[in-house]
Amino acid sequence: MQTMKPTTAARKLEVYLPATPESFREGVVTRDELAALQADPPAWLQELRANGPHPRPVVAARLRVSISGLARGGITEALTTAEIAELQEDAPQWLREERAGFAEVKREEARLAQAKAEQAAAEAGHEAGQQD
Repeated sequence: MQTMKPTTAARKLEVYLPATPESFREGVVTRDELAALQADPPAWLQELRANGPHPRPVVAARLRVSISGLARGGITEALTTAEIAELQEDAPQWLREERAGFAEVKREEARLAQAKAEQAAAEAGHEAGQQD
């Protein structure tokens, strides 16, 4: 039976480990237990997912910035859903700049992926033509 540390399980559940119940933090989690938590989340997990505090990867995703962008903006701790909403409403200068930079990086990644896919398709077509 494979088990994982609570840190790993919390990361997979996208929750902030210090906010989880002590019984979760103190034990180990099996793959079956993790699957059960994902399939039918208990009240504490539903509450954490809805209201936080949320780990930085979740905060970054909700704000549409990178984790590094959060750090540059001075956000180094977990935030609640309400705190994230407040940041989204007020959108300080650092957040607007980080969002713009993050969006540009995502556009470039998409462009490169498209170019790579086109190149792979062209090579596959070329190889198919040589085999005939």
